[in-house]
Amino acid sequence: MLWLTYQARQTPTASCTVALTQTEWQALTAFEANTSTPAASPPTLQQAVRAIAKLGGFMGRKSDDDPGVKTLWRDWQRRHDIVATWSLFLPSEDVGND
Repeated sequence: MLWLTYQARQTPTASCTVALTQTEWQALTAFEANTSTPAASPPTLQQAVRAIAKLGGFMGRKSDDDPGVKTLWRDWQRRHDIVATWSLFLPSEDVGND
């Protein structure tokens, strides 16, 4: 969490794929947009970290600083549950193709 927090602050425009798998960022973007379709491309690392923080109540107002380690740690479990549900209902396309 510490690495993720500081990496998002140092390189906010980097792709979130440095920290999240494809399944993770797709589940996160679909959940955030309240749809079953994920974003076409991965969000930036800063956008992904803020989206994870918002799962637990981070407001993300203009006057708010970036979320800290404690906030991300609290919301990481919720992100895990969302990814697990996403994987359950939307299995990968290559399942059963022999």
